Amino acid sequence: MKLSTVLAAAFLASSALVATAHAQDKVNLTWQMWGDEKDTALWTSLADLVTAEYPNITVTPQISGWTDYWTRLPVLASSGQIADLVAMQSMRMPSFYSILEPLDDHFASDKFDTSVFESSIIAGLGHDGKQYALPYDVGPWMVFYNRDKFAAAGLAEPALDWTFADFKAAADKLTEGENYGYANQAFDFIAGPVALGAEYFNDDNQFDLTNAGYLGAVSQFVDLTTVDKASPVFASGAGAVTASGRFASGNAAMYIDGPWSLISTQGAVDFKMGVAPLPRGEGPSRFITAGSGWGISATSQHKEEAYKALQILTGPKAAEILASAGRALPGRLAAQTYWYDVAAKDVSGTREVLAYMFEHSTPFRLNQYWNEFENLLTQYMPLALNGDSTTEAVLADIQNQLPF
Repeated sequence: MKLSTVLAAAFLASSALVATAHAQDKVNLTWQMWGDEKDTALWTSLADLVTAEYPNITVTPQISGWTDYWTRLPVLASSGQIADLVAMQSMRMPSFYSILEPLDDHFASDKFDTSVFESSIIAGLGHDGKQYALPYDVGPWMVFYNRDKFAAAGLAEPALDWTFADFKAAADKLTEGENYGYANQAFDFIAGPVALGAEYFNDDNQFDLTNAGYLGAVSQFVDLTTVDKASPVFASGAGAVTASGRFASGNAAMYIDGPWSLISTQGAVDFKMGVAPLPRGEGPSRFITAGSGWGISATSQHKEEAYKALQILTGPKAAEILASAGRALPGRLAAQTYWYDVAAKDVSGTREVLAYMFEHSTPFRLNQYWNEFENLLTQYMPLALNGDSTTEAVLADIQNQLPF
């Protein structure tokens, strides 16, 4: 065979190999996320950032409703159908960390610096000393209040270090007839007591709901309904939408929520609103924070590409997009200013309040039975609020239904 023929054959063979290699380099990553129809364009714009940086990688969002997301996630994981990139809330990390890839080895490979994120949410998206996700948002629970009603009642707006006595006095004065000073919801009986200095866990990170500190703190919030009549009773199983609806309609002058709800709440009200820290107890202020982020599936076949995508999805440009849309107070510190300029633009005191709360944050103590606890609290706390049972009996009943 002539040499030219041999060279030509070799060239064709090598070209075929190169073409095959390039075809194999094309990777489509799936990305599980919660949201609704109006969020689709936003998540798609973030996915497009990945392809702009890495043309061989495409990311396909798979969006489902909040409740459906958490119902389907364990089913998809057990059946091997979980996406390459998985959205995770910090409060649910103890239950789902095992389906995610630890990120620490990836960080070591490129000296990735997690200090660019708010420290509490980095901790919240880890488990047992390992990091399983990077954050896109973060925030503490805080008090949303109706500034117009405070002014009409002659009340000074809340101080950063206001006490429960201050909060109670305001709720009492703002209550008139069927209009309440405050609208409670189930999570208030977690975040509120912690702000008062109470703990719902013992030293072994096991639930201890009947200890004197937690019982006393929960009772203070319950008494706002049962004794002071300053808050209505929320229905068993009701979510935060009930309290936010009362606030937006003007039926309640205060309620507790997080930065993730600020822009939607602001858009629903026709009055001036402000935010304040949760009231403190006898000691210094302290607050729990939470947030969400994205991790890599432990079963993904494209972990290196997923890690590249993850860095873009939680990177500066993506954080700017989410913050400028008002969708999230970024976990990435440098991008938070965009959220303040959009979502918090007309809300009094937001920068100062959040700065104060982050400075006084305390670790959010969680374990693998956290979801059961929160669901039981939502189901049974109304029995104490409507007088069908005592606070002590309700907490003891919830304690008995938890695994330990």
